[in-house]
Amino acid sequence: MMTEENKKVLDDLVYLAACAVNGQVPEKSWTEGMDLSLVYEAAQNHKLAAAAGMALESAGIRNGAFVQAVAKAMRKNALLDADRAELTRKLEEAGIWYMPLKGAILKDLYPRYGMREMADNDILVDASRAKEVSRIMQELGFKVKEAGKRHHDEYWKPPVSNFEIHRMLFSGLDGVVFHEYYTDVEKHLIPDKEGACGRHFSTEDFYLYLVAHECKHYRNGGTGIRSLLDTYVFLKHYGDKLNMDYVAAEAEKMGTTAFEKQNRKLAIQVFGGETLTEADRERLTYYASSGAYGTFDHDVANKVNDFGGGFRGKIRFFLSRLFMPMDKIKYAYPLVYRHKILLPFLYVYRIIKGLTTRRGVTMADLKALKKTM
Repeated sequence: MMTEENKKVLDDLVYLAACAVNGQVPEKSWTEGMDLSLVYEAAQNHKLAAAAGMALESAGIRNGAFVQAVAKAMRKNALLDADRAELTRKLEEAGIWYMPLKGAILKDLYPRYGMREMADNDILVDASRAKEVSRIMQELGFKVKEAGKRHHDEYWKPPVSNFEIHRMLFSGLDGVVFHEYYTDVEKHLIPDKEGACGRHFSTEDFYLYLVAHECKHYRNGGTGIRSLLDTYVFLKHYGDKLNMDYVAAEAEKMGTTAFEKQNRKLAIQVFGGETLTEADRERLTYYASSGAYGTFDHDVANKVNDFGGGFRGKIRFFLSRLFMPMDKIKYAYPLVYRHKILLPFLYVYRIIKGLTTRRGVTMADLKALKKTM
């Protein structure tokens, strides 16, 4: 349940973000009633401090925290752009196809440079040449944070360059339907120009991937207000050019039809200044309570609901943590999936792990379960 104060802060943040992307100057009658310290805290939580800061700046309001947020976002975007350009040049030289993802594309649709804050660079590469890409990353001065464990490898270079090099768009753990839809991803890709290794989606396929990515997060730990803003900015830029018959047909294949419609409607309502119904407001509250990257409590609550909700859903959820379903084992432990005689050993291993090295996660599960009561 949101307090009246939290509702006011949410409305203020949404208003500033809407002004930023729509090129509108915030009204004095609205900005005078803002508690900028609380708005800044919420903006930081949703990675919208730069957008809100630019809106305030247009109204002649120079708040120190927001001014710094704008400068920081612009510097970080510039560093990430430079590092990405250096990497793609190396990939071109090596003849390895690649495609920048998500924020690297979306940021250029925002009205001002730095308005869309970047956490990292996500790039899809030819999975068959992942080891070569890793070598290139390390030659460029990046340190390996994690590699070979998930569907993407993580790299870092001081001071702020984080890269996620994707070998696939979705793993089986993200959802079997998403994973299978994008298994043969190359058939969706278009060369940037003849003879180049750079690739891009068609406008429709980029939107479908954006929807699938946000849907994945929404169904798990949740996704924040920036994802709604990304959707709005994309639709503002390309909405009347989209082949919605194609979008609808492909969304049906991925099971994102309802989410796409609801997400699109809410994004346009929230940032287009339309009146929200009570149901729309409740949905926006879920985004607001998720922060930029979702929450553990939302993740547990959503999974309990997936298992039928109530006490039975909680029991089924907790058992699934100990005794992982076969459709998850297939991707998390492929050796065990192929040799099912190893299943008992896996279950014992996971129970021991849950009580020792992952005891913190187990306790967090229990606390989150208690909150769903």
